[in-house]
Amino acid sequence: MFKLLSRGSVKLVERYLPDPYIFVVLLTLVAAAAAIVFEGRAPMDVVRWWGNGFWGLLTFAMQMLLVLLTGYMLASTPLVKKLLSRLAGLSGSAGGAIVLVSVVSLAASWINWGFGLVVGALFAKEIARQIRVDYRLLVASAYSGFIIWHGGLAGSIPLTIATEGHFSADQIGIVPTSDTIFAAFNLAIVVALFIAVPLVNRLMLPDEKDSIYVDPAKLATAEPERADSDDRRPAARLENSTVLAMLIGFAGLAYLFDYYVIRGASLNLNVINFTFLFLAIVLHRTPRRLLASLDEAIRGGAGIVIQFPFYAGIMAIMMDSGLAASLSEWFVSISTAATLPLWTFISAGIVNIFIPSGGGQWAVQSPIVIASAQALGADIPRVAMAVAWGDAWTNMLQPFWALPVLAIAGLKAKDIMGFCLIQLFVSGIIIGVGLSLV
Repeated sequence: MFKLLSRGSVKLVERYLPDPYIFVVLLTLVAAAAAIVFEGRAPMDVVRWWGNGFWGLLTFAMQMLLVLLTGYMLASTPLVKKLLSRLAGLSGSAGGAIVLVSVVSLAASWINWGFGLVVGALFAKEIARQIRVDYRLLVASAYSGFIIWHGGLAGSIPLTIATEGHFSADQIGIVPTSDTIFAAFNLAIVVALFIAVPLVNRLMLPDEKDSIYVDPAKLATAEPERADSDDRRPAARLENSTVLAMLIGFAGLAYLFDYYVIRGASLNLNVINFTFLFLAIVLHRTPRRLLASLDEAIRGGAGIVIQFPFYAGIMAIMMDSGLAASLSEWFVSISTAATLPLWTFISAGIVNIFIPSGGGQWAVQSPIVIASAQALGADIPRVAMAVAWGDAWTNMLQPFWALPVLAIAGLKAKDIMGFCLIQLFVSGIIIGVGLSLV
């Protein structure tokens, strides 16, 4: 059944899904039109909000880009790449390859979304060098693991509300990760997805005649830059200095030891980026190798850099026109204390298509969902995680976060999103049940 469904889904997406840049332009026009038609806003007001908001998420955009860059630099270290190569040898068959890349991507994304995207893509390429398997589904399986990120250690919404001084602190106080990331209902969803995502991906494996393969020779990656023994310049010696890398690298690790062990501080986006960066510095061993990895990582993030301002503009339209509030309020109006998490999840999934940013989406929806949860007597941590899961869920439809995976794998969005669309429906049922019944 899944094989048949995925075949139709792939054909549909290949025909109708445009390039992600065109997608964000169309979303901008849809959001603007909706603000004019449903909220009765003047066209010039909408244009003004869009323009004013275009650069409104630069700080958050920089954090998100650094998550990708630091995750890539760590994933491309010789130690991690060697580990991926050995893991790839465990797959044995096409079906085993699909399951293995799904599990690795899920695990890495639960740790950190940027790390998961990069590890999944690099692992898919490594497996494709060793196993003959449909390359589109292999890369789609790597991306499908991303569905779990907002329920994991780097989830921006649970980490935000666990941070002192967050913008909703006056209303809900500090919500520890024991009530969100490590709550029983959230862990149940995570475990269920660890089972369902690899299984569904395996069931979608096309027949030989329908599969598309890739020449392993085209997947070769450049070796890290080595020191030129003939270059005696002092600058070159510094660029290839292991001592310099270790001094700054271990200084960073010492800070992390103090942060995590001595102070027992909690996770947040900045310290996660700090952790990944300094592990990468130590494991790359020289500044030159680290910077070569950074050059590759930046190419993978190019689409994020140009598209994020457009999504910031869309977010401004959604917020300033009242469109996002109206959407959330409508779902809240049909909710009870028991059903609020489910309807919040669905509304967050819709909003995520226009605002693919967990932090930005929380800024839009939190005033409404928090007030509603308090009025209805609903569980605030569960409602907050409903927004988080809604944000993660429709990434299986929204191609924005697939950009770095596609850049690494050398594919286009239309090549993988048909498979991801099937995961959208399956994961939606799992998450909805977990938020409602567990």
